[in-house]
Amino acid sequence: MTIQTVSLAVADQDDLLDFKKELQEAFSVAVIDEYGALPDGPIPSDEDLDSSIAAPGAVALRILSDDEKIGGAVVTIDENTHHNTLDLFFLKVGEHGQGLGHKAWLAIEARYPKTITWRTHTPYFEKRNIHFYVNKCGFKIIAFHHAKYPDPHHPASNDLPDDEGFLFEKVIQ
Repeated sequence: MTIQTVSLAVADQDDLLDFKKELQEAFSVAVIDEYGALPDGPIPSDEDLDSSIAAPGAVALRILSDDEKIGGAVVTIDENTHHNTLDLFFLKVGEHGQGLGHKAWLAIEARYPKTITWRTHTPYFEKRNIHFYVNKCGFKIIAFHHAKYPDPHHPASNDLPDDEGFLFEKVIQ
C-alpha cells in the first residue's frame, strides 16, 4: 500500500471551470441519494459558486494527491480577525474513503496557521460530512439552522427543497 501525499495549490483561473464541475458532481451524489434526483440545475448553482469564489478574502484551493487534482476547497480568510471559514470542500467522485479528505483538511489548517476559529456548514442529511467534520477534524456543531431558525450569515438558497443544516466551529488551540 502506497502512502499518498496531499498538498494544496491555489486554483488557476484556467482551471475554475473544471473545479466547479467536479465540485458539483461531488455534491450531487448526496443530493441524489437523499432526494432521488437533482432539482433544476447543478448544486450548488454556477452563480453561487462564482459568488463564493469571488467573495472578499476567498481563496479557491486545489487538493492534490501525488500532484494529481483530486478535489478542492474554497476558504475565506480574514487577515484581521483570523476567524476563517471553509465555504466549500470536496473530493472528486471516487476519491473518498482513503483518508485524503482528512489529509487535505490538515493541509488547509497548516496553510493558515494564524487561524483562531474555522467555521463551516453542511446539509442535515449529509451524514458522511457530519462524521468527517466532527469525528475526524475536531469541529463541534454549534447550531442547527432550519426554516424557523435561519442562518443570518448563510442565506437560504433555492438549490435544495429544504435548507436545513448544521453550523460547525473549530477553535484552534
